Amino acid sequence: MADRGGDDGAAHPQRRKVLVAIDESDESMYALSWVLDNLIVPGTPGHRRSSDLIVLLHVQTHPQVFVGPAGPGFYITPEIIDSVKKHQEEISKKVLLRGKTLCDEKHLESETMVALGDPRDAICEAVEKLHTDYLVVGSHGYGAIKRAFLGSVSDYCAHNAKCPVVIVKKPS
Repeated sequence: MADRGGDDGAAHPQRRKVLVAIDESDESMYALSWVLDNLIVPGTPGHRRSSDLIVLLHVQTHPQVFVGPAGPGFYITPEIIDSVKKHQEEISKKVLLRGKTLCDEKHLESETMVALGDPRDAICEAVEKLHTDYLVVGSHGYGAIKRAFLGSVSDYCAHNAKCPVVIVKKPS
């Protein structure tokens, strides 16, 4: 596969960029572990690291305000918005550190990335922006009813991402 990482290809002639979308769920960490054990090509003899690059993506959602028939139930102050943003940043740091630690334990090169917005759109946009070779997402295993109300990030990505998508389901 041609190198799409932007370098001349000499240092990493078969370098693949694998985007792994992670959140605080066990399912996404299982998906990352699966990638590290099954999808990443080991480094060449004499080299400690794989030629592949793992990009860990965490998506922060926009704070949502639920509006009823009489309007919003409460006023959201700038202080509340700042507090929510700070909390999301802390979660992102923890999630990405956990993922980076798993990659480091396997001596694999990884980068971290945070996006803001709807996870479905943000993940697909990151795939295009980074020219990734594979996208890996965990599956929460929602049933048909929950999937209808909540939507399925993995299903959306499988139909809209501009690269092969691997959906990893954690065994029960």
